[in-house]
Amino acid sequence: MRKILLTGFAPFGAETTNPSWDAVVMLDDSMLEGTHIISVQLPCEFDVSLAVLEKAIEQHRPEIVLCLGQAGGRADMTVERVAININDARIPDNGGRQPIDTPVAEQGPVGYFSTLPIKALVQALRDKGIPASVSHTAGTYVCNHVFYGLMHMLSRYPQVRAAGFVHVPYSPDQAAAYPGTASMAISTMTEAIRVMITTTLRTTQDLRISGGITH
Repeated sequence: MRKILLTGFAPFGAETTNPSWDAVVMLDDSMLEGTHIISVQLPCEFDVSLAVLEKAIEQHRPEIVLCLGQAGGRADMTVERVAININDARIPDNGGRQPIDTPVAEQGPVGYFSTLPIKALVQALRDKGIPASVSHTAGTYVCNHVFYGLMHMLSRYPQVRAAGFVHVPYSPDQAAAYPGTASMAISTMTEAIRVMITTTLRTTQDLRISGGITH
């Protein structure tokens, strides 16, 4: 049976929830396009998160891996283009670690591009009325750490044909504590994930449309 692995993070910082996990867990053990969806929560910790992710890939042998994380302050579903080989933590992770200017992988390349059809995903989301854009930075915290680590480990898992990372906004409950900050309903995020899964399964070549920025 074809499988898709979804991941979201545990809450971190001062938050008590994480919308990336709240959204992906809604799809756990469901079927879409004849594909079994498995959702796994990653700890918001450097290195430990990658160990949990790799264990899930080894166990489930998915065809597609889609990792999601929270980016408070962003207004839409942001499909990440590139992961970079750097850890530079503004705050400690949930294990108390705060690596600064260290590589995700010793001797690894400077960066990796997503193998998801990122432009097609953004267009499909917009066609459904869900705000979305291409993002050119996944940050330097645990989200980028997982994105880079995921792409770095895929040479050991050739059955994974597409993998990448997507950031989600705050949920409304979170945004209530930050007046004027954008948010998105968990149900909308979950629908967005369905759209992205379907689009990835159906897309063999990404769209060639603009997703760039001018600054």
